[in-house]
Amino acid sequence: MIIDDMFTDRYIMEHYIRKNNFAEKIISKESAFSALDYLKENINNNDNLPQIIFLDIRMPQMDGFEFLDEYEKLPASFHSSCRIVMLSSTINPKDHQRIKNNPKVIKFVNKPFNNEGLNGI
Repeated sequence: MIIDDMFTDRYIMEHYIRKNNFAEKIISKESAFSALDYLKENINNNDNLPQIIFLDIRMPQMDGFEFLDEYEKLPASFHSSCRIVMLSSTINPKDHQRIKNNPKVIKFVNKPFNNEGLNGI
């Protein structure tokens, strides 16, 4: 799953995911709200749930950190099967520390996204 408010960033990520045969299915959402709605609607359907979420930090209405707070409220069984990769062009040390301190986040990837963003996942 890709969660990013910028169409161009979603398009680039989808391109690299397809190019590298990284996923069979790509779920692309332009807001954290719509992503949470999707997850809640499909919580009992493992075939529709993502194994990895590429999550942008800076988005209007609900940012990536706020999404993580809501994500924590989902059933624990879901957390064990889904990993989160945070995306941003931020250089703010506080953002990087928050990412590092969140056990649900397995990796931080700088934008613009490229092949290296898929390494180690």
